[in-house]
Amino acid sequence: MKLATFRSAGQEKIGAVHANDSQLFDLAAAAARDGQADPAFGSMLALIDAGPGALDRARALLDKEGQDATLSAAVSAVDILAPVPEPRQMRDGMSFALHILQAPRGQRKLAARAKSDMAELARIDAEPLGELPEVYRKQPIFYITNRFSVGGTNTTVKWPRYSKVMDYELEFGIITKNKGANISAAKAKDHIFGYTIFNDFSARDAQRVEMEGRLGPAKGKSFDGGNVMGPWIVTPDEIGDPYRLKMEARVNGETRSQGVSEGMLFSFEEIIAHVTQDETLMPGEFIGSGTVGNGCGLELGWFLEHGDTIELEVEKIGILKNRVERQEV
Repeated sequence: MKLATFRSAGQEKIGAVHANDSQLFDLAAAAARDGQADPAFGSMLALIDAGPGALDRARALLDKEGQDATLSAAVSAVDILAPVPEPRQMRDGMSFALHILQAPRGQRKLAARAKSDMAELARIDAEPLGELPEVYRKQPIFYITNRFSVGGTNTTVKWPRYSKVMDYELEFGIITKNKGANISAAKAKDHIFGYTIFNDFSARDAQRVEMEGRLGPAKGKSFDGGNVMGPWIVTPDEIGDPYRLKMEARVNGETRSQGVSEGMLFSFEEIIAHVTQDETLMPGEFIGSGTVGNGCGLELGWFLEHGDTIELEVEKIGILKNRVERQEV
């Protein structure tokens, strides 16, 4: 199933996406009409918490009542919110080797440009990429970001006033289910509710400074609306192999980068196993893959401008679309 959170007539609802991604089937309204209102359809977190029986009922309702036009709304006629507007936790990884190698070089090039040091810029450009630091192969690397700053598709991301260099990041990720700790990688599939797209908007100049402190990104990532996910969650049965999905980033309709979800240093199952060592995983958490190789402007030397529209597309999931705008100082 594809499951979305949306706002219609001032009410926040969850729905099943159908009719070639053009319609949203109102699960709560369908359950009420079926004669049994279901609290599991009150929010995406409630659905996740309710377990597989609630998802089975959602499928059954869609099969039974999906042709009833009064129970659906056009995707174009409502506000699509982040599928989980307030995740219980947000972690984002560093899973793609090419990005890990190219991003630091991009930051050094950004610093050289800021100083107008063309000689240094040329020197960095001429450097080979080098070898992947061993730590990235030893264990999954991730940081925790602000779960209260989540936006959805078709939103305008306001450029933070403290930044002059804004960037997108092409990622996908999982939403978790089933509370648990010390989960083995072999059993971790039982904790994946579904997949979604993630755009980890980044204030690169702020990030460059704070990363010198060796504690991970903060204001380079955490600003209102900067964590964008969606447009919906796709359950694993519709994804198949999540590690062979085509990925593409477009800015103003022009392709900036293409990639494949293949080659993650650690799978989501292995990341779950690492995260849950003596730590409880909650249902409704988000875990991001990290940026696919060449999946951001930092790697390409091609950053965002005021008014740009960014589309991230991941095969079998959909398109996550946003606009960025500078704010007046």
